[in-house]
Amino acid sequence: MATELFFFTSIPNLPFPLIKFPKHHQSLPLFSLAPPTISSRFKTVSSSKARPSSSTVVVHAVQEEVVQTPNSDSKVTPASSSKLVLVAGGSGGVGQLVVASLLSRNIKSRLLLRDPEKATTLFGKQDEETLQVCKGDTRNPKDLDPAIFEGVTHVICCTGTTAFPSRRWDGDNTPEKVDWEGVRNLVSALPSSLKRIVLVSSVGVTKFNELPWSIMNLFGVLKYKKMGEDFVQKSGLPFTIIRAGRLTDGPYTSYDLNTLLKATAGERRAVLMGQ
Repeated sequence: MATELFFFTSIPNLPFPLIKFPKHHQSLPLFSLAPPTISSRFKTVSSSKARPSSSTVVVHAVQEEVVQTPNSDSKVTPASSSKLVLVAGGSGGVGQLVVASLLSRNIKSRLLLRDPEKATTLFGKQDEETLQVCKGDTRNPKDLDPAIFEGVTHVICCTGTTAFPSRRWDGDNTPEKVDWEGVRNLVSALPSSLKRIVLVSSVGVTKFNELPWSIMNLFGVLKYKKMGEDFVQKSGLPFTIIRAGRLTDGPYTSYDLNTLLKATAGERRAVLMGQ
């Protein structure tokens, strides 16, 4: 079963973002297969409190993103997708961008959130045919009821915590619990019919004992992410692992130093697929 590992590298003076595929690798399409019918037995958790004053830029990203046809500046409304993508960690910095992208493409999404109220705050009020929300914590296997995964064709896991001790570690939200035990619990609960699981990991996981990665791994975050990766690879499910670095240039969806500095990449980035 083929595996693709994505990295980001600097490509100067490009007018548009570029995706580069080395000839010896084969790309794996994320949304290439049709899903089974969604069971009507699944019940979503609806958010009753809308707080538009605290909504993030992601809501605007959903509204403004369009699909461009080749060699054309005209806007094309994407056709509704029959696929169903479950996103774990959809309220985090990366997860918000993933959910916004799915919504903009009319891809049915199901969010697994510890706090379902955040869905309305972040993404606005959505029709349940487009966005479903269920309450659950990947750190707790009992929260991962099989009904949550009924009809799901793809899973994108964006869960994570900080590399160094912080307030986000409160409540046992450590790298060991989130990046290892949480990923293991999630993968163990997935049906064998799943078309693909996408795991957002981190750059440096295979070199966590080498500088400079050993500094980032002082509290084990890279070690635990690699353990989560290994569990995914041994699961027998089709998978894609993304070892990303830092997201820059906005939208700034997480509150950290990068948000305060409004850091930018400075030059265009390309995506390389390989080890």
